[in-house]
Amino acid sequence: MIKGGKIGIMEVIYIPELLKLPEQTYVIQVNECLTDLKTLTPVRGRLQVTHQGNYLEISAQAETIITLSCDRCLQQYNHRLTLDVSELIWLDELANQPDLGSLERETPLEELVETLPPQGYFEPETWLYEQLCLAIPPRQVCDENCPGIPITDNGNTGLSDRRWQALEILKGQLPG
Repeated sequence: MIKGGKIGIMEVIYIPELLKLPEQTYVIQVNECLTDLKTLTPVRGRLQVTHQGNYLEISAQAETIITLSCDRCLQQYNHRLTLDVSELIWLDELANQPDLGSLERETPLEELVETLPPQGYFEPETWLYEQLCLAIPPRQVCDENCPGIPITDNGNTGLSDRRWQALEILKGQLPG
């Protein structure tokens, strides 16, 4: 029994149970909407978790369609989000322990890795959600040729805020 309870739609995995599976591998066929990610279609794909002794090897291939807002014209458009990632998560007895050290300290490079306790749980839905969020493009443009928001000059040169009048007078005094 691999289940450890539910965190969302996908069930959490009790890490020691992976050792009892053939090749210590658990495969999840994904075809569902994730709780915290608004998508137009269910997330479809495959997620694989393999226990490698002192670390977990997680890989996923998935896709869905999300609605984004264009940074140029502010119109909404649909974007196909595809995922083909893998990650190593180290198993460490001290993982997820509260850090009682000083608030300001130097973090060694080797501590900048994901860790879980060996007797803990892996949450596939949370991991998949995080990976999909990282795959959302930071620059959201509906089309490479998007002109942006059209600016129309309606011929109104009057100032709507009287505080700008002094600047307009000064601008009129400059040689043109």
